[in-house]
Amino acid sequence: MKQINYQKLRDQGVPVPYDASGRKKIRCPFCSDRRTNKRDKSLYINFDTGVARCFYCDWKFYFAEDDDWKSRHHSTGNFKPKYKQTNYCRPGMEDKTTNKSAGQKELSENLKNYFISRCIPLAVVQSMGITEQEEWMPETRKKENTIGFPYMENGELVNRKYRDGVKNFKLISGAELIPWNIDSICHTSECVIVEGEFDLLSYLAIGRTDVVSVPNGAGSNLTYLDRFIESHFEKKQVIYISVDTDSRGMQLRDELVRRLGEDRCRIVTYGDHCKDANELLVKQGSEALREALAQAHDIPLEGVFTAGDVADELKEFFHNGLQPGATLGMGKLDYLLSLETGRLLIETGLPGDGKSEVLDEIAIRLNLRYGWRAAYFSPENFPVSLHLQKLMEKLVGKRFKEGVMSPLEYETAVDYLTENFIDILPEEGYSVSVILNKAEALVRRRGIRVLFIDPYNCLEHQIPAGQSETQYISEFLELLRSFARRKKVLVVLAAHPTKLKQDPVTHRFPVPTMYDIAGSAAFFNKADFGIAIERDRDAGVTRIHVQKVKFRHLGQCGKASFKYNMFNGRFIPFEEPCTPGLRDPEVVWDNTNWLAEMQNINEEQSQRELFEK
Repeated sequence: MKQINYQKLRDQGVPVPYDASGRKKIRCPFCSDRRTNKRDKSLYINFDTGVARCFYCDWKFYFAEDDDWKSRHHSTGNFKPKYKQTNYCRPGMEDKTTNKSAGQKELSENLKNYFISRCIPLAVVQSMGITEQEEWMPETRKKENTIGFPYMENGELVNRKYRDGVKNFKLISGAELIPWNIDSICHTSECVIVEGEFDLLSYLAIGRTDVVSVPNGAGSNLTYLDRFIESHFEKKQVIYISVDTDSRGMQLRDELVRRLGEDRCRIVTYGDHCKDANELLVKQGSEALREALAQAHDIPLEGVFTAGDVADELKEFFHNGLQPGATLGMGKLDYLLSLETGRLLIETGLPGDGKSEVLDEIAIRLNLRYGWRAAYFSPENFPVSLHLQKLMEKLVGKRFKEGVMSPLEYETAVDYLTENFIDILPEEGYSVSVILNKAEALVRRRGIRVLFIDPYNCLEHQIPAGQSETQYISEFLELLRSFARRKKVLVVLAAHPTKLKQDPVTHRFPVPTMYDIAGSAAFFNKADFGIAIERDRDAGVTRIHVQKVKFRHLGQCGKASFKYNMFNGRFIPFEEPCTPGLRDPEVVWDNTNWLAEMQNINEEQSQRELFEK
């Protein structure tokens, strides 16, 4: 058993007694105040392993007192590996004629009455293969009587979801996540997407069969949709989004619209007194649900808004204020810069000062911390294998060399990169329109959230006759900014400065500003974020100068210093001495394997499996 440091947990604002043991479930100090249900105990603490984790906001923290805790926590913060598992397990042996397994029984009268009370006909329940059985549940840590929802694909059982009487859920550990009832929309021109099984059953009750439910409730991680986009959603003419009206439901709605396209999505609403489809069915009947579907509204016209169109966002700001964006876990830089999708970040720096290395670190940290997939247009990193080599060294913490990086580490990194990073090198040319078209397809098919264009001068620029370079650059940057907002993607553009004058005394070049980028002051004016990279070779320090943050809740101007780890390409936060000549503070080099963090927890399993038996 690990040595537990309770004070580390208390320092994070988690009030726990010093003699606590086992597993505890308490309110999360980071998200409970901004939630509708402020009493929900979403923070699970495992005092045996030294891990705390909130299953609502996904905050994680190690508080075990082990030898490498400092370097691991200092370098990786709350990183959470997310990569695709291909060898999924399947539920236990099933009787193909009855779709039942050991322990399942006929529906009890109590359960039948429960479905009837929710206005779900028993014929619908039977047609979906819903079962009843006792199942061990991680939240209660004992066997409970549960409802079993079979997740089928092509007539075969892929997963099974269990729900007990107090709305605790469990999926089969290690089984693939797929939408429930996915076979029903294989060849339809329309479909309805709902948030839960009872909402899906409600639509079946009114005769609508082309309905699927997300497998794991609300949220913005829709990686389970990836392999169904082309086969089941690509040719849909209309997609109805019928999810809950709480904040988590809105998050799911927005990500579905982003992935599937505003032009064909319709939003179903339920009036002022109902939060989902089943509640509307129970309170007002079948005709009310049919009418809600028939009156589903289009996404508001792009660029045209009323207060009602942004009512949910406005209410969130009113109650909780403006929240910071995504941080990188890079020391002082987190105080200066937090990132959002829908924004344009422009980076500059002298040749050889590490602009691409910094962008790679940003990409990896955003993905490990938040699951943001990235697409690269980076011809200077050709062939692609050379770029992947650098990314793998940052991930694994070792040189890309046989005998140093193990075969398992190599294969794990390849799988991870395959799942989360895509390179764009189109044969039809390198114009901005071609790149953005490819990126838009990747939003739909792979759910990318970051687009890197590195550098600006590798794009094919054709300035129309009669237009100045300044006008062209302004329109070019507006294209990037418009794409970022429409597709809710963070667009990152690297651009070289003009030739700067060397100081005749120190023989050093000044730190370039965004106004020094060749061509136009629009590089500063159009950017939401602006950073400049400086490599001080004499001091052995790389500095990231934050030169523009458009919105103050996302950061402020300033600089953060780093030491560059030659062994694996990582940037280590470093506090430079205030007085020249003083000895540099000791640097704790990070050579840990970021993909093996969190004690080799398999992130493809159910989120709550960490605290199961």
